[in-house]
Amino acid sequence: MDQLISQLILGLVSGALLVLLALGLNLIFGLLEFINFSHGALYMVGAYITSYLTVATGSIWLSLLVVPVVMFLLGVVLERTLIRPMYARDQIDALLLTFGLTYVIIEGMRMIAGSGGRPVSAPRILDFQVDLGVGRPVPAYLLFVVVAVGLVVGGLWLFLQRTNVGLIVRAGIRDHVMIRALGVRFGRYRTLVFALGISVAGIAGVLTGPITGVYPEMGADVLILAFVVVVVGGMGSFWGAVAAGLLIGLLVSVTTLYASIYAGIVPFVLMILVMTFRPRGLLGAT
Repeated sequence: MDQLISQLILGLVSGALLVLLALGLNLIFGLLEFINFSHGALYMVGAYITSYLTVATGSIWLSLLVVPVVMFLLGVVLERTLIRPMYARDQIDALLLTFGLTYVIIEGMRMIAGSGGRPVSAPRILDFQVDLGVGRPVPAYLLFVVVAVGLVVGGLWLFLQRTNVGLIVRAGIRDHVMIRALGVRFGRYRTLVFALGISVAGIAGVLTGPITGVYPEMGADVLILAFVVVVVGGMGSFWGAVAAGLLIGLLVSVTTLYASIYAGIVPFVLMILVMTFRPRGLLGAT
């Protein structure tokens, strides 16, 4: 029972990080209507920036402020230079562009930082164990990750639901043609949403660094799972991505405990079942 509870907590943490990646993908797909295959590579860039800032300052706290801003600005540059010309072209062109961009970013990072991994230290203030009274003590940093993800998800939901900009973004996801007909300059909102999605991926990179370390292929390893989360939750569904991310994290963690040989295929079996019996996803619209 102690092992099961520990695995559930680990699954909650990994699921929470998947939620951040999937939300960024969902935002970009919902408004821009293309799949950003470079999302994982940009998540890796956020993790590497964190590693360098942590070495320079001795703490990860500055990264939580700097990395989202840097990734947001990087997202603005990428959208205005590479992504924007793709809007008038076939979605396959955008997919191929971001696919190629992924490998450019990965190889560029290898040239800068080398092929080996880099460790990232967790904050000293969180370097202790927490006894929850339900199993083995849990590293405080893992609980911090869950809380941090919850705050980001809550803040993003409030932004989309309670601000005028969020209202336009949600309306654009439903019918961007009508939004243009109403005189809204929709191009700037596309830039905003793309940059916001990349910024959220950067936050995931910051939080992941102390858990797994950073290495050039880390984005490719997690990107496919993030796509699975998007499909299972429902394309364009905010809370669908949250529910699917947590569900997949927990399922993989529990399967690892009892039948580790099958843990790698569990998300894909779930995706096949959802696509067969509920094609719109758990919480997606028809």
